[in-house]
Amino acid sequence: MNTPWAECIAKRVELSTPLNSWKRVEEGVFLHSQGIAVYSGGVFHETPFCLLFGGFLIRSWQSYLHLIFVGCDLLTAALLASVASSYSRQLLEQQKNAVSQFASDASHLLLTSSALGTGVVYVAAAYLFCPYTIASCVAQTTSVFANLIIAAAFASMVKGYPVIFGTLVALVAYQSFYPVCLMVPGILFFMQNDSHNLKAALLKPLLSFLVSLGLLMVISAEVAGGWEFLEATYGFILAAPDLTPNIGLFWYFFTEMFEHFRLFFLATFQINAFVYVLPLAIRLRKDPVLLATALLAFTAVFRSYPALGDVGIYLSLLPMWKHLYPFMRQTFIVGCMFVATSVLGPIMYNLWIFSGSANANFYFAVTLAFNTAQVMQG
Repeated sequence: MNTPWAECIAKRVELSTPLNSWKRVEEGVFLHSQGIAVYSGGVFHETPFCLLFGGFLIRSWQSYLHLIFVGCDLLTAALLASVASSYSRQLLEQQKNAVSQFASDASHLLLTSSALGTGVVYVAAAYLFCPYTIASCVAQTTSVFANLIIAAAFASMVKGYPVIFGTLVALVAYQSFYPVCLMVPGILFFMQNDSHNLKAALLKPLLSFLVSLGLLMVISAEVAGGWEFLEATYGFILAAPDLTPNIGLFWYFFTEMFEHFRLFFLATFQINAFVYVLPLAIRLRKDPVLLATALLAFTAVFRSYPALGDVGIYLSLLPMWKHLYPFMRQTFIVGCMFVATSVLGPIMYNLWIFSGSANANFYFAVTLAFNTAQVMQG
């Protein structure tokens, strides 16, 4: 992070987007310090709280910023390991209660505490050593903070704290909008674990979410001096006006599209991030943690400005189901697709933008294959 490579990595479109670039946060903080309306231009699209938090870090901890990002990633890994540990205990408890219903020749399929225990270590290692999360940390993107809040929300869910869960989901949804869908698996989890009081299990996280989000909005309006920030943040996410290339699907289609079709296809693309919530909730209703992970994967694919940091958080959770790997048919193919697209993406981008020997189709083909791999993995 203290090498010339850090600045180069921070400029990569695969890592930094208009919604998570630290350079844009720095520019927003500077504009705010000069008394210039931050949201009047097209530079800053983070929330007012991010503006305040970024300003505090820049003014007070500028020399230690790299340590703060590393510390956040370490804390995220610890929280994910805690999630894996609690989830493993729940799986063993469920198996213990249902073992009498299993066939006698299915003993080799039963879960063991030692096998699940190694999964806890693998989850932490997967996050800390994943190239996507490492690069995101080096680039100092705000995805690092979003991942920390998501990990804390997962931990509060599996440990049974509905009020804290609702507050954390409100915070991360306030920051990046799409994680609002995590409320569905959270509510399912609390209702399953408190079946004697379903009303409280439903209302506690829901009211906590609504109250927290409402307070965040009101305070943000006070900080920003009005409600203009809504158009510059959530309006920007939904309308996707910046067509800078990234690892997502929006930029290419809307570059090639006629303007009078834009609104229809914009709604079609945006609904993809949420349309799978109901069918997945019905299919995975007995495993809310798996449902939450699947929803993270789908939102990482279908959000308007995705980054590799969004991919790393859900990939690091997959070792919790490593006991299912022998029954997966496409692991090798998906792994090869991830490796190939991760290598070819920067190459095609360089050939297109800098060398001029390729075009947008080359780079989009790689991003399309990358997102296909994510869908197959999910």
